[in-house]
Amino acid sequence: MKRFTLLLLCACATSAPIATSSVPANLAAPGTTAERLVTSAKGTQNYTCKENAGKFEWAFTAPEADLFDASGNKLGTHFAGPTWQLDDGSKVVAAVKEKAPAPGSIAWLLLEVKSSEGQGKLTGVTYIQRLDTAGGNPPADGCDGAHAGEVRKVPYTASYHFFAAR
Repeated sequence: MKRFTLLLLCACATSAPIATSSVPANLAAPGTTAERLVTSAKGTQNYTCKENAGKFEWAFTAPEADLFDASGNKLGTHFAGPTWQLDDGSKVVAAVKEKAPAPGSIAWLLLEVKSSEGQGKLTGVTYIQRLDTAGGNPPADGCDGAHAGEVRKVPYTASYHFFAAR
């Protein structure tokens, strides 16, 4: 499925919009759904230095990002769960269903909503795509016994596409 959508990738009005690339087949939302909302996100992917099987590595902890509409207006936030909460009071929590690699940045995802609350733009949303990622990869170094428990916040941007039943 090919789809092109213009998005604003940060809150500032002077940012240039970019076109969404082709969505890999495994990340397509079910045909029984329709896109309800598109947001851009700007924030961090957070990692904690942890020991795993005798070696230290950066483990993903949580995202922290603000969500914006195409005009750069803040709509809400994205945080641990993973959770998306809009200022209108609607909120969804989802789980990763599919992944696709994105060279040089965190993977693109298809997520399935597991719970929701409140009334608003996210009411009835069943699937979320994370596309157009930039940055957010775990740190390449600096995780060892001396840094155990240290948290690093790595900047990222992405677009989030929310789908609900037709």
